[in-house]
Parts: sequence; structure tokens; C-alpha cells
Amino acid sequence: MPLKSEQVPNLGAAPTASDVILKFIRESIIDGTLDEGEPIRQDDVARLFNVSKIPVREALKRLEAEGLVAFQRNKGAVVTSVSEPEIVQIFEVRAILESSAIRFSVPHMTEATFERAQAYCDAFGRETNVARWAELNWQFHSCLYEDAARPFLLNMIRSVNDRIERYLRVQLSLSKGQETADREHRQILEACRRHDGDQAAALVHTHIMHACDSLLKHRPKATPA
Repeated sequence: MPLKSEQVPNLGAAPTASDVILKFIRESIIDGTLDEGEPIRQDDVARLFNVSKIPVREALKRLEAEGLVAFQRNKGAVVTSVSEPEIVQIFEVRAILESSAIRFSVPHMTEATFERAQAYCDAFGRETNVARWAELNWQFHSCLYEDAARPFLLNMIRSVNDRIERYLRVQLSLSKGQETADREHRQILEACRRHDGDQAAALVHTHIMHACDSLLKHRPKATPA
């Protein structure tokens, strides 16, 4: 008897060793376990996962493309640092892309969209675990962009958010950072419920740049050598 497709696991969908290592290193950078400028030793990572250095190198190359890792002479792979001017530019790109996405999305939003967004919004407002704030923040924002039916744009937004998620966690941890974000999220959602795309876009743009200003104001300054 021939095997049915549902009886066979889809190995093509299973994460590769490179995927697993990439996720581990990315999370270590985002949560601050790996600090800016810290080297990532391929031998140590390969030993940790009991693999050759090939999937480690593949993961690091992909993280380099995301802007989280850089290869330096005599140091190998290191965690990138982002200057204040670069942070401002990244937040500006976020504001442009996400305000455009929500403007495209609002005309197609349904009650199901609003219910999902409200659930994420409420969960964000209740959450006390700092590590979960950035994840819930992304879930709230991204669900408001999905009705735009522009996957390439959403992927670009996800990539930009990955680049600064470690800083977003810092910003949300600041005094009243979560409280301010929660209030602004609810204002954005209310504009979406009114099907006011222009107002929703303006609120998203302001919300993102407020977060940038707050981060720069409270970000620890580097100590001179």
C-alpha cells in the first residue's frame, strides 16, 4: 500500500542546523547576552551545538545580511554596534514603511483584524515580562499591516524591526515606556476602527519617532576610553 502524504513528515519544512543556530545567536544579541562589539567564536558555537563550523558560518553570514553581525579582520564575527545617527535613520525608515503599510491596510480591515489587534494590545498592556514586550509590540503592529496584502513590504518591516529590537527592549523598559506605547497603540487601533487610514498612518509615524526620541534620551552613553 502506498504511503499517504499526511503520514510522511515534511523534512523540507524542518529547521536546518543553520536555522537553529541563527535563531539562538539572534536571540542572544537581542536580549543582550551578546553585547555590542563582542566576538562570536565559531568554534565555541559549533561545539555548543555539536556541529561543524559550516552551519555556524552560514548562520553568521545571514546575520551579517540582517545587520546584526559584522566580520572584522583578526576578530572574525562580532556583534555590530549602532551609532545614534544610524538609530535615527533606522527609526525613520520604520516610520515611513509602517505608516505606508497601515494606510494600505485600513480600507481592507475587518472586525476580525480589530479583535486580534485588541487582544495583542491588551496583552501588551498587562505584560510584566520585559522580554515579551517587543514580541507583543510586533504582533500588534504587524497584524494591522497584514490586510495590505503586501508581503514584500511586511518582510522589509520585519527586517528593519529585527535590526533594532535590542534597542526597542531598552526603550520599552524605560520609565513609562510601556505605558506610553500602550496608550499610543490604543489611539492607532481606534483610528483603524474608524477606517481613517490617514490618521492611523500619522499616529504610527508619530508613535515610532516618539520611541526613537525616548531611546536616544535614555540610552546609556559610551564611556570614553
